[in-house]
Amino acid sequence: MPKFKHYDFNQSSMVVINYQDQLQSGTFEHAIHYLIHNKLDLSIFNDLYSNDESGRPAYDPAILLSIILFAYSKGITSSREIQWCCETNVIFKALSCDTVPHWTTIAKFVSRYPKNMTELFEQVLLICHEEGLLGNELFAIDGCKMRSNAAKEW
Repeated sequence: MPKFKHYDFNQSSMVVINYQDQLQSGTFEHAIHYLIHNKLDLSIFNDLYSNDESGRPAYDPAILLSIILFAYSKGITSSREIQWCCETNVIFKALSCDTVPHWTTIAKFVSRYPKNMTELFEQVLLICHEEGLLGNELFAIDGCKMRSNAAKEW
């Protein structure tokens, strides 16, 4: 009869993870982290919170933006799935500093602040322009259908 190494699924293991090390330079998640924490002005969200003297501490908009943008880049748009990713995926854990915002918090953040999101998008475009990432030749918005009256030759 063959011998196999002993294994036991009912055992505990402690794994040490430095979340900063998970955001490796040159990756998209590192770019999101750097952009949000170093380049964007997130003070536009400060007036929206009124929990200075009472109330529960809120999630930092930088954390919520980081996980939402990374999730959207991966095609994940469900706030419940984003919450699940924050519980199970090490990159989401790194971006959220091992916090797990409830799915309703994520959904409310996305839907409550469209004006602020527009301002952030403008900041991102200006930063991309400063860094030379925009070619200034073509600007396209996905899903936007426009009527055209031009022939191919033109």
